[in-house]
Amino acid sequence: MPCVTHDDAPLLADLMPWSVAPPRLGRGWPAAPDAASLKARWNALVKAEGPDREALFGSTRSRTPYTAVGQLPGRGGGTERLARASGPCPEPVRVLHGPFDEQWLIPDQRLIDAARPELWRVADERQVFVVEAGTARDLTGPPLLATSLLPLLRAGRVRPLYRRPGAAEPNLAPGLTEHLAARLGRDASPVDVLAWAMAAAHVTPAGPAVPLTGDAGVWARGVAVGRRMLWLSRRDGERPRLPGGRRPYVRAPLSSRPVTVDYDRDEEALLLGDGRISPVPHGAWDFEAGGVRVLERWLAARTEPAEPGTLAAIRPAHWPQSWTSELLELITVLALLAELRPQQAALTGPAVPDPITPAELHTAGVLPVHPSARRPASVLDAREEGPEGQLALI
Repeated sequence: MPCVTHDDAPLLADLMPWSVAPPRLGRGWPAAPDAASLKARWNALVKAEGPDREALFGSTRSRTPYTAVGQLPGRGGGTERLARASGPCPEPVRVLHGPFDEQWLIPDQRLIDAARPELWRVADERQVFVVEAGTARDLTGPPLLATSLLPLLRAGRVRPLYRRPGAAEPNLAPGLTEHLAARLGRDASPVDVLAWAMAAAHVTPAGPAVPLTGDAGVWARGVAVGRRMLWLSRRDGERPRLPGGRRPYVRAPLSSRPVTVDYDRDEEALLLGDGRISPVPHGAWDFEAGGVRVLERWLAARTEPAEPGTLAAIRPAHWPQSWTSELLELITVLALLAELRPQQAALTGPAVPDPITPAELHTAGVLPVHPSARRPASVLDAREEGPEGQLALI
């Protein structure tokens, strides 16, 4: 059976042509692991006046308290200049702040240097955002991350699975699913294509590449692996669980504010101050994304001290129970993802059977995509308010 090396695999940028640069906050305090701290930070900001408010805000070239910007699509924050803002904090929303790190964000464009409104316009419960991890070949961890939440990762491009809300208009090269269905002898849905990409993608200097196969059996195995990866990454519906005897538990209570983090490899135990969680499989502790251990980065976001006197220093006085529950679930997710690596390796070896090459996609008219496929769709389903309450022109 003919095979092809990864050097002749289609690029994700051609298979999912519309992409957006990741949002850029410009300041850390509008995001936090807990929503209550964000409301307290907002209250501290609006109580301050004049130079004190500007100092707390943290001005950049893109945003100052005097910058005029409109509402984020689908959100109800104020549109007067922040220097005059008062009233309650806009209701925080859940976001993916780092790899597998779900936090909260104040959804107010006045606080965000580059909010990428085009992403907010297509964000809903059926959307899946794919984030590229980078282009360095020695970058450890998965080349793609997927989330149902708005991603704030400072990594590569963000590629929504759908160009419009309600899972309308897949962000796929026109004709791709039809060509795959003809080659495979079975339907290939947009989610199937994404699942295959999650399982089979690899990093190249030009961006993630996705070797495609016309072998129906190999395709089915890859889609099954990718769908499980998507389910674990998005954590939709039923919560993931490890088999009995392997589930992590709190063996010694965590202190009110753990300041040290360590891992006992022999005992498979995570040590947070005087607290102890086990078993924590090696695969979970060693799981990396973007070249950094996910668990270490997650814990650092909740334990590293902030500069006194800043809004970021407003945080829980004690370690919340909810963080412990989230940590136990994260350990479970990472352990289960690590167990999928051998199946991924079987798909991402040096070659794939019965390849569907870029040349074949060009011959079939799937590639190159029309330039319009690389631009956002026109989404005008909701009225958007511009600066100072004016109607936004889109």
